Amino acid sequence: MASQPEPGRPSPGTPCTGTHGDHPHGNTNHHDHDQAHDHDHSHSHGHAHGLSPGGAFRWSILLNSLLTGLQLVIGLGFGSLALVGDALHNLGDVVGLALGWGADRLSQRPPRGRFTYGFGRSTHLASLINGSLTFLAGAVVVVEALLRVLHPVPIQVAPVALAAAAGIVINLVSARLFGHDHHHDLNQRAAVLHLLTDAAVSVAVLLSALLVGATGWLWLDALMAIAVGAIVMASAWGLLREALAVSLDAVPAGIDLAAIEASLRALPGAVDVRALHIWGISSSKTALTARLMRLEQTPDDSNAVLQQAQQRLAALGIDKVTLQLETVKPAQSHPALTS
Repeated sequence: MASQPEPGRPSPGTPCTGTHGDHPHGNTNHHDHDQAHDHDHSHSHGHAHGLSPGGAFRWSILLNSLLTGLQLVIGLGFGSLALVGDALHNLGDVVGLALGWGADRLSQRPPRGRFTYGFGRSTHLASLINGSLTFLAGAVVVVEALLRVLHPVPIQVAPVALAAAAGIVINLVSARLFGHDHHHDLNQRAAVLHLLTDAAVSVAVLLSALLVGATGWLWLDALMAIAVGAIVMASAWGLLREALAVSLDAVPAGIDLAAIEASLRALPGAVDVRALHIWGISSSKTALTARLMRLEQTPDDSNAVLQQAQQRLAALGIDKVTLQLETVKPAQSHPALTS
């Protein structure tokens, strides 16, 4: 029986044509039983407060835009560089949230034309841009703070403290809008990470203002600004690394590659797994393609095996599954022969 081409995504550097010229069979009375199967398993993640992701993004943008304006006016007007640094970080978050919102809407569009996978990767691009802008904002704050150490500027404690307190409240409320299920989506996780980082930064600014008011040590504001900038850069770097990895088709964070391979090898009659590829088709959906090798004498229970594979992989976080079943002789099933 001729093999069917694998309908899934072609493996980089490994032809997956569905043919078996590299697996010769000595006994012509036996036939290969190849079956390509594609399965899409969608996960739905609700939000604790009934807001859709779009609603959470929309309200977070509004609240943080107001906060950014307030902090810039007070920070520049009353001399707090730490507060200005926090405002710049919030401004980066507003831009990032707007990009994330747009990418979230774009990712929901159905596939069309050349975009056979849809537009899910737009969320990865938004995460990359978001991380880059935030890292740059942190670097600017650090440079300005180093200059302020040499030339301290008096600050007005009360307005700065009030603006920082407002930052704590608004950022925590904004993060809460995304509910508890944002961990399943890199785009939303990036937004929540930055909102929580902003809240922590606002705490630092508040403490700085209170300490300057109590001690009169103006250099504390510059020192806190350096710490704020460093925290911002560190959080952005982690996001950039993850966004770049998924853009290069790395296995998404939270997906256990070893557990997935072990689960496939444990299927009835399976002796090897070849051309295993796992990648994110969006920031919340993960796809898998593989060739599952089975012994010739294994009963032809392909449908049952595929159903078991789908269930096991769904439990491990795989949304879209493409498996090709192939039969081999015992001598060909050694792992050293995998391709």
